[in-house]
Amino acid sequence: MQLLWTSWLTVAVLGFYMWIIYKVGHARTQFQIKAPATDGPPEFLRVLRVHANTVEQMVLFFPALWLCAIWAGDKLAAAMGLVWMAGRCMYAIGYYADASKRSMGFMISTLAAMALLLAAMTGMSGVLK
Repeated sequence: MQLLWTSWLTVAVLGFYMWIIYKVGHARTQFQIKAPATDGPPEFLRVLRVHANTVEQMVLFFPALWLCAIWAGDKLAAAMGLVWMAGRCMYAIGYYADASKRSMGFMISTLAAMALLLAAMTGMSGVLK
């Protein structure tokens, strides 16, 4: 079984995550916050929260993505994974600007992760494929 689209999407999400890691390191330098400190101005805290929340979301996303790919199809999983990543991008960009601008991206990515899980469970039940 080849899951090429889901594999490429996984690489893209990990690339996106590396960008978020870079943003935290850059913010630490910009605001002169030395590790292990995690407190600072609101601009730093927003960057740190984007990182932390994305890690929290990845715990649900990656298993749901791969279960969906296996049980409901590679292209479906990759397409929904792309929606998840777009939502996370919206979340990050919005949160970096102002904490009140994160909600739409959060909602899109959360719904995409839930859709991946639902598609996986539907496929596991034999309804798909």
